[in-house]
Amino acid sequence: MRGIGGLFHLRSIHSHIALAFSFLILCTTSILSYNSYRLSSQAVTQNSLEYTAQLIEQVSNSIQSYVGNMQSTSALPLNSEDVNHFLTLSNPGEPYAGELSKRITHFFQTIIRSRNDITSILLIASDGRIVSDRSGVHYNSFEEIISQDWYKKALESDGRIHISDSHVQRIFPTEHRWVVSISRLVRNDDNPLRSGVLLVDLNYNIINDLCKQIRLGKKGYVFIVDQAGDLIYHPQQQLLYSQIKTEEIQAVLQARDKTITAGSGDARKMYTIRTMDFGWKVVGVTYPDELVKNKKDIEYSSFFWGALCLVIALMISIVLSFALAKPIKELDTHMKQVEKGNFDIRVDILAANEIGKLARTFNLMLGKIKELMQQIIEEQEMKRISELKALQAQIQPHFLYNTLDSIIWMAEMGKMEQVVRMTSALSKLLRSSISKGEEQIPLSVELKHIDNYLTIQKMRYPQKFTYSIEVEPEILSLPILKIVLQPLVENAIYHGIKHKVDAGHIRIKGRCRNDCLELQVIDDGVGMDPEKARTLLTVDRASQGRKSVGVHNVHQRLEMYYGLPYGLKFESEEDEGTVVTLCIPARTAGDGTCENIYGN
Repeated sequence: MRGIGGLFHLRSIHSHIALAFSFLILCTTSILSYNSYRLSSQAVTQNSLEYTAQLIEQVSNSIQSYVGNMQSTSALPLNSEDVNHFLTLSNPGEPYAGELSKRITHFFQTIIRSRNDITSILLIASDGRIVSDRSGVHYNSFEEIISQDWYKKALESDGRIHISDSHVQRIFPTEHRWVVSISRLVRNDDNPLRSGVLLVDLNYNIINDLCKQIRLGKKGYVFIVDQAGDLIYHPQQQLLYSQIKTEEIQAVLQARDKTITAGSGDARKMYTIRTMDFGWKVVGVTYPDELVKNKKDIEYSSFFWGALCLVIALMISIVLSFALAKPIKELDTHMKQVEKGNFDIRVDILAANEIGKLARTFNLMLGKIKELMQQIIEEQEMKRISELKALQAQIQPHFLYNTLDSIIWMAEMGKMEQVVRMTSALSKLLRSSISKGEEQIPLSVELKHIDNYLTIQKMRYPQKFTYSIEVEPEILSLPILKIVLQPLVENAIYHGIKHKVDAGHIRIKGRCRNDCLELQVIDDGVGMDPEKARTLLTVDRASQGRKSVGVHNVHQRLEMYYGLPYGLKFESEEDEGTVVTLCIPARTAGDGTCENIYGN
C-alpha cells in the first residue's frame, strides 16, 4: 500500500477519494444496464396491466349482463294480474285466495325453471302474507323477514330495484344459502295502500364461479364491492371478516375506473377498477413483483457486461478503500475505549494527511478532557461538603429558636426549677450537636439527643403528649448523620400533637430491613391529606413557609450524603396521624448487611 501511495503521491483523504471515484466511473455501465432494465420492466408491467384491465372488463360485462337479466326477470311479476289481486285481498281465508296463491306459485316456478341461477322468488305482502315458488313450505316469522336489510332497502327505494351485497338468506328455517338479493317495492294500482316486496334471490355460486375463473398470476385475484363498500364477492371473505386480511376499500370507492397502487413492501398491491351501471365495482388485484418475474432473462446480456465492469471497479475501490480505512478504524477503536472511560490511551498515527492531524488533535483533546474531569470532581466534592455544612447550620438555629422559646415560656410562668432542668438539657443538646465536627455519629448518640429534646418538650407540655423509643439494640452502633431525627420529632409535636384536643403519643421505632437502617417517627396527631403528604417533599420549599424548613433540609442532607433512593417518606391520614420513615444504608464498621448485624 505504501507503493501505491508513493506512486500517486497521495498525502490527503481528498486525494484518496478522488482517485477512488475516478476508477468508479466504470460504474456508469451499471447505470446504463439498470436504465435498460427499468424500461423493459415498465413495458412488461404496462402490458400486464392492460391484460388485467381487459380481463376485469370482461368480468364486469358478464356480471352486468347477468344482473341485468335478473332485473328484467324480476320485472315480470309486476305485470301479472294475479300479483295485483293478491295484494288487494282483504280476507286471506277466502277460497279464491288459495287458488290465487297457487297460480302465483306456478308462475314463479315457471320463471325459475328457465333460470338455474335463481334460488327463490317471493312476494311478501305488507299484511304478512307470503307466496313463493315453493309449495307447502314453512317460513321464518314475518318480523324476522321484514327486519332484513334487503326488505328495508326495498321500502326506502320506493319502487326502484335494490341489489344487496352477498349474505346468508334467512327466510326458510331449514335453508341458509349465500345469495345476492334483488328486491323492489310493489304497489297495487287500484289501492296504493296495499303493497308488498318482491324478492328474487340469485345464486351466489354463479358470481363465485365466474370470478374464480380469472387468474391474475399466482397471488392475484378478483373481488366485487357495492357502492356502500360492502363485499359482494371476495375469495378470502372470511379472512377479511376476521380482520386477518385487509383491502383498501375506501381507496377503491373513491377511485375512478383506473389502476391504483396501495400498500408498501411485500403488501404492495395494484387495484384495477371497473364500475358497473348499478354501482358495483369489479376490482382486479395484482402484485407488482409478479409482473416482472421473467425480465431477468430479457435483460441478461445487458446485466452481464455491466456486472463485469462493476466487479473490476469494485476490486480497485476495495484496495484503495482499505488503505484509507485502516487508520480510521484504528482511530475508531481508540474512541470506543474512551467511551468506556479509558482516558489514558494515545493514538499512534504518524501520517501527514488529515487523519494524522485528527489523531494528534484527538490526543490533545483526551488530555484536556482528563484534566477538566479531575477539576470537576474536585469542585463537586467541595460543593457537596459546603452544602452539607450549610444545611446543617440551617437546622441548628431553627432548633435553638424553638428550645429557647420553651425556656422563655417556663421562666414567664415562674417555674425556675424546670428552667434549670430545661437549660441543662439544652446544654447537653448543644454538646451532642457539635460532636467534634463529625458528620456522622452512632445511632445511640442521636437517640440520646432526641431523648433530651423530648424531655424538654415534655416539661413544656406535661399533659399534651407521651413518647416511647423502640429501637432494636443490634443497630445502636450504626452510624447516622447527626440531627436528622430532631426536626422530625419537632414537626410531629408542633404540627401533629399540638393541634389535637386530647393527649397524643409519639413513637420512635428503629430496625434494620433489606440492608437499610429504617427509623420511623409516628404520631397520632391531626394528620394531613394523603395527597399533601405525598407531595410534601416535592413542592417548592419557599412556598411552604418556615414550618417545612427542617424536614426539607433533613431530606436534602440524606439525599446528598447517601444518594438516591435514600431519604424521607411521609404517610398520613387526616385525624389519624402521620408516619415519617427515614431510610439510609445500614453500614457497619465492616460494611456489613442486616444479616451480619443480627448475626444470621
